[in-house]
Amino acid sequence: MTAIIDRLGGDRPVFSVEFFPPRDDAGESQLWQTVRDFEPLDPAFVSVTYGAGGSSRDRTVRITGRIAQQTTLVAMAHLTAVNHSVDELRKVIDSYAEAGIRNVLALRGDPPGDPLGDWEAHPEGVQYAEDLVRLVRSLGDFCIGVAAFPERHPRSLGAESDVRYLVAKLRAGAQFAITQMLFRAEDYLRVRDRVAAAGTDMAAVPILAGVMPITTLRGVQKMAELSGCTIPTAVRERLVAVGDDPAAIRQVGVDVASELCEQLLAEGVPGLHFYSLNRSRSTHAVLARLGMAPTIAAH
Repeated sequence: MTAIIDRLGGDRPVFSVEFFPPRDDAGESQLWQTVRDFEPLDPAFVSVTYGAGGSSRDRTVRITGRIAQQTTLVAMAHLTAVNHSVDELRKVIDSYAEAGIRNVLALRGDPPGDPLGDWEAHPEGVQYAEDLVRLVRSLGDFCIGVAAFPERHPRSLGAESDVRYLVAKLRAGAQFAITQMLFRAEDYLRVRDRVAAAGTDMAAVPILAGVMPITTLRGVQKMAELSGCTIPTAVRERLVAVGDDPAAIRQVGVDVASELCEQLLAEGVPGLHFYSLNRSRSTHAVLARLGMAPTIAAH
């Protein structure tokens, strides 16, 4: 199994794609069509999230394993500490390993019920993401990624606190980081520079920029609320200007994401991580505009 870190830091920037676990069989069919759309483009890796509060764990494990076993894609497993004892976490990690998956994104996760509520660890679980990183590291030769917050974690004391936690996760054994979605290049640059300033061992750590091409105004507003992301006024105005026309909203989303990615690439970002919402058309359009994918039909 290819380690993600081996696909980062080359001569040219890469891209990766994140999917979410479908709710039903129809959604799973749509997801597999999207997976197949991306497969010829050879992303650095793809991943499937847990549902809110750590739900959909079994479906996520199954789908991630199927991607690893039945496609040519490099699959990354998501793992959160929410509602899991250490023994349960060990079993999930073992199930990923049995499926041939050696790339893990270690996340503390959001509280169940209210993602913005107070965090309480499982009484027999782990308290912090860095503890989860150490657990994964202790169980085998895994390549581990972690989350980065380019603005501010919803429960953070401030930006400096976020950077300290990120550096702690990296020093615990994580090899790369992925930011929450962002709309301003300067937010990415700020966290990258602060991590690099934390020590010479941090300067070369790949930090991928999280990008979500907007497909609906309501959807992006909800995602922004949960992730602590700011939607710039100028972006809101561009969306409002096209009214309720779905095609026009998607086009604005492609334009905004493409402009952001161009800025990030000019600043030397090692990779772009796309939150695809289980659709390929908008992300594919952005990649084509960036010269990172051919212009072909996508769903």
